[in-house]
Amino acid sequence: MKLHSAWLTSGVSRGVPKEYFVLANLKEQGAIIGQLAGHPIADTVVDASGSRYRYVGVATRDADGRFDVDALRTGEWIVQPGLIYAADGKASPSKPPRRGRDRDRS
Repeated sequence: MKLHSAWLTSGVSRGVPKEYFVLANLKEQGAIIGQLAGHPIADTVVDASGSRYRYVGVATRDADGRFDVDALRTGEWIVQPGLIYAADGKASPSKPPRRGRDRDRS
């Protein structure tokens, strides 16, 4: 089951709970491509509604040690223990695009 997303613009997310940017109850799909904090990293995960997400990196943290949700790009979500997965296809975006920021993550 996916937690609801918050549609935000730059600088607004500081008061929004970080949990709004976290995916939960996922099923691993595809290859295991690594480990983080003793947890496997799947190249793809699927939520209860069938939306697919692909691994794109490790989440950064702010000065207080919390996930830095402002660093997420459109369509990116955090998966515990601190991985970033990007929406693949019909999955809901995590927030609208910010103007002037390159969206390609190649």
